[in-house]
Amino acid sequence: MFRVIFHLDMDAFYAAIEQRDDPALLGRPVIVGSPPTRRGVVCAASYEARRFGVRSAMPSATAGRLCPDGIFVPPRMTHYRAESRQIMNILSETGALIEPMSIDEAYLDVSPVIELEAKHRDVQLEEPDGALFFAIPLAKAIKERIARERRLTASIGIAANKFLAKLASDFQKPDGLTLIPERDKVAFLRPLPVRAIHGVGQVTEQQLIRAGIRTIGDVQDRPGNLRELVGSFGRRLKACAVGEDDRPVDPSDEVKSISCEETFERDTDDRAVLRKCLREQAEDISMRLKRRHLSAHTVQVKIRYSDFTTLTRQITVEEGITEPKSIYRLGCHLLAREKLVSSPLRLIGLGVSGLKEARFYQMQLL
Repeated sequence: MFRVIFHLDMDAFYAAIEQRDDPALLGRPVIVGSPPTRRGVVCAASYEARRFGVRSAMPSATAGRLCPDGIFVPPRMTHYRAESRQIMNILSETGALIEPMSIDEAYLDVSPVIELEAKHRDVQLEEPDGALFFAIPLAKAIKERIARERRLTASIGIAANKFLAKLASDFQKPDGLTLIPERDKVAFLRPLPVRAIHGVGQVTEQQLIRAGIRTIGDVQDRPGNLRELVGSFGRRLKACAVGEDDRPVDPSDEVKSISCEETFERDTDDRAVLRKCLREQAEDISMRLKRRHLSAHTVQVKIRYSDFTTLTRQITVEEGITEPKSIYRLGCHLLAREKLVSSPLRLIGLGVSGLKEARFYQMQLL
């Protein structure tokens, strides 16, 4: 059976929920986040606010200047997570393999569903594009059910792999439905900027541009594996440029990292304040690790300065840790080792990764 992958992405999820719950906000530039008079960032923006250049992670003060008539709404994360669970329940009822990527997006491998439906209807799917087009009614049904039951819109991309499905879901937002046939994928990709390939960040993009590579078509036309430009990433870059991606949809809900961070009302380099903040974050992370019976092997600190320069540093230990004292101690060690508190901080964060099932040993007293 040919692979059929959906990528579902909710449209302006947080802002759309606020507009749904308060009809007075419909059609208005809604900005979810701290008000522009306070220190904070934008969590989400409605499409009306995005027309003014407002984007997620932007300082609220900047958003206020770009969109003077913007309506700032405090985030309700508990409410958004509850809404996300309702939507994921709708997806689970399709029978597809589901890989949640965040609170508002997921990959679905609907190949088994399509195969069963084709057999039931005695339809022969003899080539990949036949299976992809056969899946369109299912995608429409998912969108219609979300619209009917949750009064929200979603965009869905259909393709034979995750890379193409993700691109397709972004193509006609909001409320989009886009299919990239296998026979057309190379032509579809040619005009797109090379930045559209996952993993091509600003540094890699500039390296490629200096070599005359600006579009995915330029990557397609470039001979060799590009190792001389981007090292081992060149092989994946070339594969994505022709629409190849063999990553499976992973239905496990394995937690890969746990973190928390705090933005200060005023920039500070007060050691007592920073230590108190790290200690509280370590306790929160430890509690979440123990709740999931996990231990961590890597601790990471994140800091942001007044000019929004953001740095992360991490350390990996051989023995897994779960206790707040250990997490806190390693966080303080990273701050001191890397001399990160060289000027007042706007934000500080602590996180752990390299998570494994915790093994608790009990000493036997003789």
